[in-house]
Amino acid sequence: EPLNLNPNVTARASIYTSRPRTDRQRAERRGKAPRTMTRPTMESGASSPLLLGLVLLSLFSVGTVSAQQKFGINYGQIANNLPDPTQVASLLRSMNVNRVKLYDADPKVLTAFANTGVEFIISVGNENLQTMATSPGAARQWVAQHVQPFIPATRITGIIVGNEVLGNNDTAMAASLVPAMQAVYDALAALGLSGRVTVSSAHSVNVLASSFPPSSGAFQEGVAQYVRPLLDFHSKTGSPFLINAYPFFAYKGSPASVSLPYVLFQPNAGVRDGGLVYDNMLYAQIDAVYAAMKAMGHTDIGVRVSETGWPSKGDEDEVGATAQNAAAYNGNLMQRIAMGQGTPLKPSVPIDVFVFALFNENMKPGPASERNYGLFYPNGSPVYAINAGTAGSGDGGGSSVGRFDPYSSQSMFSAASRLVAVRRRLSSLTLLLVLPVLSALLAC
Repeated sequence: EPLNLNPNVTARASIYTSRPRTDRQRAERRGKAPRTMTRPTMESGASSPLLLGLVLLSLFSVGTVSAQQKFGINYGQIANNLPDPTQVASLLRSMNVNRVKLYDADPKVLTAFANTGVEFIISVGNENLQTMATSPGAARQWVAQHVQPFIPATRITGIIVGNEVLGNNDTAMAASLVPAMQAVYDALAALGLSGRVTVSSAHSVNVLASSFPPSSGAFQEGVAQYVRPLLDFHSKTGSPFLINAYPFFAYKGSPASVSLPYVLFQPNAGVRDGGLVYDNMLYAQIDAVYAAMKAMGHTDIGVRVSETGWPSKGDEDEVGATAQNAAAYNGNLMQRIAMGQGTPLKPSVPIDVFVFALFNENMKPGPASERNYGLFYPNGSPVYAINAGTAGSGDGGGSSVGRFDPYSSQSMFSAASRLVAVRRRLSSLTLLLVLPVLSALLAC
């Protein structure tokens, strides 16, 4: 099937998706879009048994959850029906998800995840960049308020300074990016934390003027003056270059010419770039960034995907936004993560990905797809079951690593499904010992 990998398709998609993501950050900081205004009790009078059941579930599930669940996930909160962060912490721990990215530095979330071992990347909003760039004291104050009180109980391992700042024609903000990042880094260094907390920024793939073939990757001429000092900063501090990449938008923009199997990690003929063969678009985008950095003299910086995902639902004109495609994209991607797979250009460097997103967020602006990227509904039930054993590996092979959906269509936060989940997790011996205790507690 012919593949249309014209960089204009990808760039157009990035422009489309970058604005809602940037607005999301700004809204969460300024309060213009309601966040979790209320955190409704899932079941009256059942809070303690719920938490106990979830904790026991997480304890007994160690070693039983397949490796593909050890990926990073974006935890957005533009909704008014999300569960309390303590319940989210138990959900993620039961799934063995050990890396989370926030779009702010919500103290309730950071407190809820204390002593869980989950690694957090927190974020500085775009509206703070110019102040931090001109006043290092503002960066010191931010770190003192949002980082220092939570370490070491909560494992904060990274700070994202600004989201998709470059390529949006805001030259003042673009010029403030690296100085703000440096100010945050210096604030961490002053507290002796620069060795454990990295500083980076997330970029749309729209910063690339060319992305196909991947070896021709190059940054836009208009952002080059900001990218050069940015890459120098990454090189000096050892932090990764972060990209938000959504093959969904390329397919949505040109479904007649962009191969669906190619964007969904399914078996396909692939495309050749010199001696390298690409069987999916995400890897091509990653390697295009490596090529663009090399063209600027840097081969010493890693690339991490800070956002990628696929919506399970969309408006009528959002071609491809289905639960089936979302399950295929995320499931096949998770399998490759579990395999420790690298890109064709960097086969020995496992891909590093944060999936978007944990929950559907019912108050996000924009098309219907923006409210339907979640792996879970707010009540804790999965939006779709992910079978991570069907990804094409380029050689027609693939290994089954089990299902992502540990609770079928049951609600994670219902009394009945707590018992169902525990039954599924425990061995027959453990059931004999523990189930009567749990049943008694749930009956309280």
